[in-house]
Amino acid sequence: MQAEQEDRFQEFVRARWSRLVRTAYLLTGDVHHAEDLTQTALAKAYRSWRRISRSDNPEAYVRRMLVSCNSDRFRKRRVTEALTAAPPERAGRDEGAGQVEERGSLLAGLAQLPPKQRAVVVLRYWEDLSEAEVAEVLGCSPGTVKSQASKGLAKLRVYPGLAADRTVPGGRGQGQGQGQGQGQGRSQVRIQGQVQGGSR
Repeated sequence: MQAEQEDRFQEFVRARWSRLVRTAYLLTGDVHHAEDLTQTALAKAYRSWRRISRSDNPEAYVRRMLVSCNSDRFRKRRVTEALTAAPPERAGRDEGAGQVEERGSLLAGLAQLPPKQRAVVVLRYWEDLSEAEVAEVLGCSPGTVKSQASKGLAKLRVYPGLAADRTVPGGRGQGQGQGQGQGQGRSQVRIQGQVQGGSR
């Protein structure tokens, strides 16, 4: 039975690792910190894997651990780091200089948000979770998620490089699908679209 649980955990890690590291990167702003954070969260999950694996949504549990571990890290350091490193996983197509610059502005803007607001914005618009799903991950009410998302987006709207009149690839300023890859490209457009057009 122990071996079976071990196999299921390893399968979960293989299937979710890249996505969890991407989320951790947006929360921490550093690739190495993101990998460390993901490993820490998964180590905690492993100790409770028998219980977690029986839940309806094991990934939600691990995401919550990821956010909790990052909050602990932030409280200890009290430092918001500039997001300058390349994300751990690139979009499906090569990006032009303009897209890289805009993504850099977006990530740097996220770095300025308090941990909870950043987590809400990342989970809501990058991971495309519903308010109820974000609330489940963060252990708060959907109303809190909506409020924190609104505050976070308001701060992003005034961040340099993310002004409302700035053209966003694939967003309101251009036709859909011009130069955008899959995965991260769509996620970036979701956040930038909210920055330009208001929260949903």
